[in-house]
Amino acid sequence: MPVVIKKILAWGFLAFLIYFMAFRPDGAAQMFKGIGGALMAIAQGLGDFLTGLMS
Repeated sequence: MPVVIKKILAWGFLAFLIYFMAFRPDGAAQMFKGIGGALMAIAQGLGDFLTGLMS
């Protein structure tokens, strides 16, 4: 993908995030909570896996 298209998509995504947080703060907070929860679950699963390998 050309660099110009990547830059346009990245700036568009950033603009959407700012718009979403400005006009739907509750929805944005819930979305980020969900993403954070999913990342924590992945990290916990990886930690459990590595603990299982060591014992």
